Amino acid sequence: MTKLSVNINKVATLRNARGGNVPDVCRVALDCERFGADGITVHPRPDERHIRYADVRQLRPLLSTEFNIEGYPAKSFIDLVKEVKAHQVTLVPDPPGAITSNAGWNTVKHLDFLKEIAAEFQQAGIRVSVFVDTDLKNIEYAAKTGADRVELYTEPYAAFYPVNREKAVAPFVEAAKLAKRLGLGVNAGHDLSLENLAYLHDNIPLLNEVSIGHALISDALYFGLENTIRKYKKQLIVE
Repeated sequence: MTKLSVNINKVATLRNARGGNVPDVCRVALDCERFGADGITVHPRPDERHIRYADVRQLRPLLSTEFNIEGYPAKSFIDLVKEVKAHQVTLVPDPPGAITSNAGWNTVKHLDFLKEIAAEFQQAGIRVSVFVDTDLKNIEYAAKTGADRVELYTEPYAAFYPVNREKAVAPFVEAAKLAKRLGLGVNAGHDLSLENLAYLHDNIPLLNEVSIGHALISDALYFGLENTIRKYKKQLIVE
Protein backbone atom coordinates (compact mmCIF):
# COMPACT_ATOMS: atom_id res chain seq x y z
CA MET A 1 0.00 0.00 0.00
CA THR A 2 1.34 3.41 -0.97
CA LYS A 3 1.99 5.63 2.03
CA LEU A 4 1.07 9.31 2.23
CA SER A 5 3.71 11.57 3.74
CA VAL A 6 2.46 15.10 4.39
CA ASN A 7 4.96 17.89 3.77
CA ILE A 8 4.32 20.60 6.38
CA ASN A 9 6.65 23.27 4.99
CA LYS A 10 3.73 25.51 4.02
CA VAL A 11 2.43 25.43 7.57
CA ALA A 12 5.77 26.82 8.73
CA THR A 13 5.66 29.42 5.94
CA LEU A 14 2.35 30.70 7.29
CA ARG A 15 3.68 30.79 10.85
CA ASN A 16 6.84 32.62 9.84
CA ALA A 17 4.87 35.28 7.95
CA ARG A 18 3.50 36.63 11.23
CA GLY A 19 6.03 35.50 13.81
CA GLY A 20 5.05 33.70 16.98
CA ASN A 21 3.84 30.12 16.89
CA VAL A 22 0.53 30.23 15.04
CA PRO A 23 -0.06 27.86 13.42
CA ASP A 24 1.85 25.46 15.63
CA VAL A 25 3.93 23.27 13.32
CA CYS A 26 4.27 20.44 15.84
CA ARG A 27 0.55 20.38 16.57
CA VAL A 28 -0.30 20.30 12.86
CA ALA A 29 2.15 17.43 12.31
CA LEU A 30 0.57 15.43 15.13
CA ASP A 31 -2.90 16.20 13.77
CA CYS A 32 -1.80 14.94 10.34
CA GLU A 33 -0.76 11.67 11.95
CA ARG A 34 -4.01 11.47 13.90
CA PHE A 35 -6.01 12.07 10.73
CA GLY A 36 -4.32 9.21 8.89
CA ALA A 37 -1.04 10.44 7.39
CA ASP A 38 1.58 7.69 7.21
CA GLY A 39 4.48 10.08 7.62
CA ILE A 40 5.65 13.65 7.89
CA THR A 41 8.04 15.33 5.46
CA VAL A 42 10.03 18.51 6.03
CA HIS A 43 12.53 20.34 3.82
CA PRO A 44 14.69 22.64 5.94
CA ARG A 45 16.62 25.15 3.85
CA PRO A 46 19.73 27.10 4.90
CA ASP A 47 17.81 30.38 5.29
CA GLU A 48 15.11 28.64 7.38
CA ARG A 49 12.39 30.55 5.53
CA HIS A 50 9.85 27.86 6.38
CA ILE A 51 10.84 24.78 8.40
CA ARG A 52 13.59 25.67 10.84
CA TYR A 53 16.28 23.38 12.16
CA ALA A 54 14.73 23.85 15.60
CA ASP A 55 11.40 22.57 14.24
CA VAL A 56 13.11 19.40 13.05
CA ARG A 57 14.60 18.79 16.47
CA GLN A 58 11.25 19.41 18.21
CA LEU A 59 9.29 17.22 15.81
CA ARG A 60 11.42 14.09 15.95
CA PRO A 61 10.56 12.86 19.48
CA LEU A 62 6.88 13.70 19.00
CA LEU A 63 6.18 11.79 15.82
CA SER A 64 4.96 8.20 15.77
CA THR A 65 4.98 7.78 11.98
CA GLU A 66 7.85 7.94 9.51
CA PHE A 67 9.89 11.14 9.48
CA ASN A 68 11.31 12.06 6.06
CA ILE A 69 13.74 14.97 5.82
CA GLU A 70 14.56 16.22 2.35
CA GLY A 71 17.14 18.70 1.21
CA TYR A 72 20.53 19.40 -0.28
CA PRO A 73 23.25 17.45 1.54
CA ALA A 74 25.37 20.33 2.80
CA LYS A 75 27.28 19.61 6.01
CA SER A 76 24.75 21.37 8.26
CA PHE A 77 21.93 19.33 6.69
CA ILE A 78 23.81 16.06 7.01
CA ASP A 79 24.60 16.77 10.65
CA LEU A 80 20.95 17.63 11.40
CA VAL A 81 19.54 14.49 9.78
CA LYS A 82 22.03 12.27 11.58
CA GLU A 83 21.45 14.06 14.89
CA VAL A 84 17.69 13.47 14.88
CA LYS A 85 17.99 10.04 13.23
CA ALA A 86 15.32 10.54 10.57
CA HIS A 87 13.76 7.38 9.18
CA GLN A 88 14.42 8.55 5.63
CA VAL A 89 16.49 11.26 4.00
CA THR A 90 15.64 12.43 0.49
CA LEU A 91 18.59 14.01 -1.29
CA VAL A 92 17.53 16.96 -3.44
CA PRO A 93 19.86 19.04 -5.69
CA ASP A 94 18.46 22.39 -4.58
CA PRO A 95 20.72 25.43 -4.75
CA PRO A 96 20.44 27.54 -1.56
CA GLY A 97 18.09 30.17 -3.02
CA ALA A 98 15.64 27.85 -4.79
CA ILE A 99 11.98 28.64 -4.13
CA THR A 100 11.07 24.98 -4.49
CA SER A 101 12.61 21.80 -5.87
CA ASN A 102 12.69 22.08 -9.65
CA ALA A 103 14.95 19.30 -10.94
CA GLY A 104 16.26 15.88 -10.14
CA TRP A 105 19.90 14.89 -9.73
CA ASN A 106 22.21 14.27 -12.64
CA THR A 107 23.28 11.03 -11.02
CA VAL A 108 25.90 10.31 -13.69
CA LYS A 109 27.75 13.56 -12.99
CA HIS A 110 27.34 13.38 -9.21
CA LEU A 111 27.74 9.63 -8.76
CA ASP A 112 30.77 9.71 -6.47
CA PHE A 113 29.32 12.50 -4.32
CA LEU A 114 25.96 10.76 -3.91
CA LYS A 115 27.60 7.41 -3.25
CA GLU A 116 29.62 8.90 -0.39
CA ILE A 117 26.63 10.71 1.11
CA ALA A 118 24.34 7.67 0.81
CA ALA A 119 26.86 5.48 2.59
CA GLU A 120 27.24 7.99 5.42
CA PHE A 121 23.50 8.11 6.08
CA GLN A 122 23.06 4.36 5.78
CA GLN A 123 25.83 3.80 8.31
CA ALA A 124 23.69 5.89 10.66
CA GLY A 125 20.70 3.62 9.98
CA ILE A 126 18.84 6.10 7.77
CA ARG A 127 17.13 5.06 4.53
CA VAL A 128 18.30 7.07 1.53
CA SER A 129 16.15 8.27 -1.37
CA VAL A 130 17.52 10.21 -4.34
CA PHE A 131 15.34 12.80 -6.11
CA VAL A 132 15.45 12.10 -9.86
CA ASP A 133 13.65 12.76 -13.12
CA THR A 134 12.54 10.01 -15.51
CA ASP A 135 15.75 9.87 -17.55
CA LEU A 136 16.52 6.17 -17.43
CA LYS A 137 20.26 6.80 -17.24
CA ASN A 138 19.68 8.81 -14.05
CA ILE A 139 17.65 5.92 -12.64
CA GLU A 140 20.42 3.48 -13.53
CA TYR A 141 23.07 5.59 -11.84
CA ALA A 142 20.85 6.24 -8.83
CA ALA A 143 21.07 2.51 -8.20
CA LYS A 144 24.87 2.73 -8.50
CA THR A 145 24.94 5.28 -5.66
CA GLY A 146 23.77 2.56 -3.29
CA ALA A 147 20.60 4.46 -2.39
CA ASP A 148 17.58 2.53 -1.17
CA ARG A 149 14.97 4.44 -3.17
CA VAL A 150 14.41 7.10 -5.77
CA GLU A 151 11.81 9.82 -5.54
CA LEU A 152 10.41 10.65 -8.95
CA TYR A 153 10.11 14.39 -9.58
CA THR A 154 6.49 14.60 -10.75
CA GLU A 155 6.12 18.27 -11.73
CA PRO A 156 6.33 17.40 -15.47
CA TYR A 157 3.59 14.81 -14.99
CA ALA A 158 1.37 17.31 -13.16
CA ALA A 159 1.94 20.00 -15.78
CA PHE A 160 1.12 17.75 -18.76
CA TYR A 161 -1.69 15.80 -17.06
CA PRO A 162 -4.53 18.16 -18.15
CA VAL A 163 -3.32 17.97 -21.75
CA ASN A 164 -2.74 14.25 -22.18
CA ARG A 165 -2.62 12.14 -19.07
CA GLU A 166 -1.57 8.95 -20.90
CA LYS A 167 1.53 10.60 -22.33
CA ALA A 168 2.13 12.44 -19.08
CA VAL A 169 2.36 9.28 -17.02
CA ALA A 170 4.17 7.05 -19.53
CA PRO A 171 7.77 8.05 -18.73
CA PHE A 172 7.07 7.71 -15.02
CA VAL A 173 5.80 4.18 -15.50
CA GLU A 174 8.97 3.24 -17.38
CA ALA A 175 11.19 4.91 -14.80
CA ALA A 176 9.42 3.14 -11.94
CA LYS A 177 9.68 -0.24 -13.69
CA LEU A 178 13.42 0.20 -14.20
CA ALA A 179 13.92 1.32 -10.62
CA LYS A 180 12.12 -1.76 -9.34
CA ARG A 181 14.19 -4.03 -11.60
CA LEU A 182 17.33 -2.45 -10.16
CA GLY A 183 16.15 -3.13 -6.61
CA LEU A 184 15.16 0.43 -5.75
CA GLY A 185 12.04 1.47 -3.91
CA VAL A 186 10.02 4.18 -5.65
CA ASN A 187 8.63 7.35 -4.06
CA ALA A 188 7.06 10.29 -5.88
CA GLY A 189 6.49 13.94 -5.18
CA HIS A 190 6.02 17.50 -6.42
CA ASP A 191 2.76 19.07 -7.60
CA LEU A 192 0.70 15.96 -6.91
CA SER A 193 -2.91 16.83 -6.12
CA LEU A 194 -6.42 15.48 -5.80
CA GLU A 195 -6.74 16.01 -9.54
CA ASN A 196 -3.81 13.86 -10.67
CA LEU A 197 -2.78 11.57 -7.80
CA ALA A 198 -5.15 8.66 -8.38
CA TYR A 199 -4.18 8.30 -12.04
CA LEU A 200 -0.48 8.21 -11.17
CA HIS A 201 -1.14 5.62 -8.50
CA ASP A 202 -3.34 3.51 -10.77
CA ASN A 203 -0.51 3.33 -13.28
CA ILE A 204 2.27 2.84 -10.72
CA PRO A 205 0.49 0.87 -7.98
CA LEU A 206 3.77 -0.27 -6.40
CA LEU A 207 4.77 3.22 -5.30
CA ASN A 208 6.17 3.05 -1.80
CA GLU A 209 5.32 6.61 -0.86
CA VAL A 210 4.06 9.94 -2.12
CA SER A 211 5.09 13.19 -0.45
CA ILE A 212 2.58 16.00 -0.82
CA GLY A 213 2.59 19.45 0.71
CA HIS A 214 1.50 22.53 -1.23
CA ALA A 215 -1.68 21.15 -2.79
CA LEU A 216 -2.72 19.26 0.35
CA ILE A 217 -2.28 22.22 2.69
CA SER A 218 -4.07 24.47 0.18
CA ASP A 219 -6.97 22.01 -0.09
CA ALA A 220 -7.20 21.96 3.69
CA LEU A 221 -8.24 25.64 3.60
CA TYR A 222 -11.45 24.54 1.89
CA PHE A 223 -12.05 21.00 3.16
CA GLY A 224 -10.38 21.05 6.57
CA LEU A 225 -7.20 19.13 7.35
CA GLU A 226 -8.80 15.89 8.50
CA ASN A 227 -11.15 15.65 5.52
CA THR A 228 -8.36 16.57 3.12
CA ILE A 229 -6.03 13.84 4.36
CA ARG A 230 -8.85 11.34 4.01
CA LYS A 231 -9.43 12.51 0.44
CA TYR A 232 -5.76 12.04 -0.44
CA LYS A 233 -5.61 8.65 1.23
CA LYS A 234 -8.63 7.60 -0.81
CA GLN A 235 -6.70 8.34 -4.03
CA LEU A 236 -4.17 5.70 -3.00
CA ILE A 237 -6.66 2.86 -2.66
CA VAL A 238 -6.49 0.25 -5.43
CA GLU A 239 -10.01 -0.36 -6.69
